[in-house]
Amino acid sequence: MAEDSRDPPPMEDSFPRAAAIDIARALRFFSRLPVPALPFERDPHAMPDFSRMTRMLPVAGAIIALPGALVLIVALGLGLPPLPAATLAVAATLIASGGLHEDGLADCCDALGARGDRERRLAIMKDSAIGSFGAAGLVLVLIMRVSLFAAIAQGAGALAAATAMIASAGLSRWISLWLMVSLPAARESGASASAGRIRKSDFTVAGAIAGLLSLILLFPAGHGLGALGLAFALAGAIVWLCAVLARRLIGGQTGDVIGATQQLAEIAALSALLILIPA
Repeated sequence: MAEDSRDPPPMEDSFPRAAAIDIARALRFFSRLPVPALPFERDPHAMPDFSRMTRMLPVAGAIIALPGALVLIVALGLGLPPLPAATLAVAATLIASGGLHEDGLADCCDALGARGDRERRLAIMKDSAIGSFGAAGLVLVLIMRVSLFAAIAQGAGALAAATAMIASAGLSRWISLWLMVSLPAARESGASASAGRIRKSDFTVAGAIAGLLSLILLFPAGHGLGALGLAFALAGAIVWLCAVLARRLIGGQTGDVIGATQQLAEIAALSALLILIPA
């Protein structure tokens, strides 16, 4: 039997090496950031093992958001008002991520907004063309993200907005994968189906990492524990709602549905942080 290229060789067994490999493979899959092959990595071009990679996904999500956070701090430091500074920051995150989740959101809006049965919705979702629902959904989500970052920067300062960007990126990428834990793949082929189901234990470990990372980032920047708790609660509620809709309309999850869920969960988390900014 051929050896599975996703399994780590013995030299990768130590936690630091395994974690570094999982972060590198998550960055290669979820972003356009240049990630060199690690010295102890057997196959840098292998399809990532989602069950393993899930544990480090909050860290990878935070790294993907770093360019946008740096752009936001620099733009505000140069005297730009919060709104154009936040616009540049979101543009930087789009370049870093390659718009992967935004593309999923647009496809998902077109599919779930269409009339017809499950098969027609899945066919629309697979079509790369963007329709009116997809365009409207994408514009609204980008406006929400820009306005939320701008409002947090205006209300609590550049550091609070930058850390909110990094923490919400990690949190939302983790929590959106609950769909892969709780729902079957809606189609037999595709990225989500080939990735398989994620174990609840790995999802839980990733949640602990996301919580610790959010606490380390947000608390020193002025966001309280109540804001962090509300961010997790609202993001979780959005994920639950997306799971209910996906099960009812298409019978499961796809990569596009997970991408859309990530975008909405990020908005929910940012909204919570904005709501509980200290007066």
